[in-house]
Amino acid sequence: MCVGVPMQVLETGPFHARCRGRNGECWLDTRLIDPPRKGDWLLAFADTARELLTEADAEKINAALEALDCVLANSVPADASALDKFFPDLAGREPQLPDFLRARESEE
Repeated sequence: MCVGVPMQVLETGPFHARCRGRNGECWLDTRLIDPPRKGDWLLAFADTARELLTEADAEKINAALEALDCVLANSVPADASALDKFFPDLAGREPQLPDFLRARESEE
């Protein structure tokens, strides 16, 4: 399984960018995206930038990755509502079906 990690561009070069993320700094191959600028956020898979992110999306993904780290370290808060901080875009709302499943549900 490959997990995308948000990384912020520190400097750019032809077809690559030096970036900083939750696990430190590395050079990313940027040939799959438009040339990034210093300060941009990129979603990286295996040292390759696959997508330009907004800062807000980068924060959401980092929060979800932090939640996974807590689960893997067996340090999940006893109070389940404390997990809402990891998924602020999902907290306080009912789950929603994707559009393609909603269409199937209405046909039945």
